[in-house]
Amino acid sequence: MDLFPLWNSLRIAVVSTIIVFFIGIFAAYYVSRLSRIIKGIIDALFTLPLVLPPTVCGYFLLLLFGNRRPLGMFLAQFGIRFVMTWYGGILTAAVVAFPLMYRTARGAFESFDETLVDAAKTLGVGNIVIFWRIRMPICRQGMLAGTVLAFARALGEYGATSMLIGYTPRRTATIPTTVYHFWRTGNDSAALKWVLVSISISALVLVAVNLLQPKPGRQ
Repeated sequence: MDLFPLWNSLRIAVVSTIIVFFIGIFAAYYVSRLSRIIKGIIDALFTLPLVLPPTVCGYFLLLLFGNRRPLGMFLAQFGIRFVMTWYGGILTAAVVAFPLMYRTARGAFESFDETLVDAAKTLGVGNIVIFWRIRMPICRQGMLAGTVLAFARALGEYGATSMLIGYTPRRTATIPTTVYHFWRTGNDSAALKWVLVSISISALVLVAVNLLQPKPGRQ
């Protein structure tokens, strides 16, 4: 059994989750502080990949980063190609997983008690320290939930991934595209093996999240 799809899916999911973790948190933090109208507009743009069909997201990514598109041709001059490359999978996974991290983090920030910030400022604590030592620890459960959701979404991404990087054994193959390939070619036993692998990873992630949650009465 070739384990490349497992390795490729995990590295794509991990790297894309790290990316959307930081981008999603800072986007959520600043958007949550905007006026209602501006927040609504930006929120709609950031959440759009969540409601669009994955194939539509893949199509837009091809329009932007296709090998014959201006941006794709420009990046190709520096040896960067997202079409039919494994790191193109990072791009697609990050795009579709970002809304989950962003929405969850924004909800956590908006439920934060701002009086704690005012109290810290009266003690001379700076904004950076307040953010990392006060705001983030209190909102950690929301951040953890967003991270897990983003990872699970990135790991299971198929539609946009299949359009941008396709399926090439030992090059761009992921677990979802491998399942589809084996099913399409009539190899149900191999497809079932990868389905079980996907279910096992998802179950382990959920168990880990439950173990990381603080017990009632503890912070």
